[in-house]
Amino acid sequence: MHAADLPDFVEREANLAKRNTLGLPAHAALYARITSVEQLAALADFYAPGDCRFFVLGGGSNLVLSGDFDGLVLHMAMSGRALVGEDADAWYVRAGAGENWHDFVQWTLAQGWPGLENLSLIPGTVGAAPIQNIGAYGLEAGDRFHALTAFDMQRGESVRFDRAGCRFGYRDSVFKQEGWHLDGRFVITDVTFRLPKHWQPLTGYADIAKELAAQAIEEADARQIADAVIAVRQSKLPDPAEIPNTGSFFHNPVVAAATAEQLLAAYPNLPHYPQADGGVKLAAGWLIDQAGWKGKDLGPVGMYEKQALVLVNRGGATGADVLALMQAVQRDVQEKFGVELTPEPVFL
Repeated sequence: MHAADLPDFVEREANLAKRNTLGLPAHAALYARITSVEQLAALADFYAPGDCRFFVLGGGSNLVLSGDFDGLVLHMAMSGRALVGEDADAWYVRAGAGENWHDFVQWTLAQGWPGLENLSLIPGTVGAAPIQNIGAYGLEAGDRFHALTAFDMQRGESVRFDRAGCRFGYRDSVFKQEGWHLDGRFVITDVTFRLPKHWQPLTGYADIAKELAAQAIEEADARQIADAVIAVRQSKLPDPAEIPNTGSFFHNPVVAAATAEQLLAAYPNLPHYPQADGGVKLAAGWLIDQAGWKGKDLGPVGMYEKQALVLVNRGGATGADVLALMQAVQRDVQEKFGVELTPEPVFL
């Protein structure tokens, strides 16, 4: 890539410190704020795997910057949201990849289109939601997904991915499986969700049921569930604007049924959730707490005192500090429970 030939909307030596919610210091050699497909088309000629690294940035809420980035950061800021279709069973709602996820969810509810309420207050952008297959309180983005449009930087054209093509898994998708979220080949430009007209509430998680009971709500509507989710998340999770963090730092591990049975015999209070495939999902936050890391710091970073699953930057941290704490927590949980924790954020 010859920087001199790049379009004039590309910035050199961009500071990324305020573009990641952990507040880690780093610079990008090249940076572009993307608001149109035309900009992506103008940059497609420069995409060459092995020559110049491309990285697609959303809200920076699921990112650990290990240091300066020597490639081109594509910061997605494509906006827009609209009802693009409906049938007897669902509304089809599309949003630009740069739309704030929480704002989008609240907008759908305001229009009378339920279905995403359990995913309220999850940080990040609409375009990042299918990559990570974000989820909370019994719902995943993939459950409501219909299709997305992505720009193929290698071929210089827009392509469509349906639900099958995204190969959704637990906090996973084809974009992670193929490493496309790291090499910048497929840049998601918009996402369409299928929101059910025959909606059923999802209130099975204890925290949500407890919050609704405290408000004496027996048959919650979507707005009330969203408010309960927001209240629970705010009670446990720090605001990144006040305490830099990436939200939940580790995946909830899924173990074999036999392993779960052994752990429950030793630790009867271990929160666990049987899965359709026969595995059992364990609460990573509980494991971290029991391993002694809740509210404990290692240098300028620590595991949050109200939710052990959240890694926070107390001030002045670097990517190396985050990596050291992550490895220490993983080691202690492995030694105590024999369970491996996997981080959720992307390390760049």
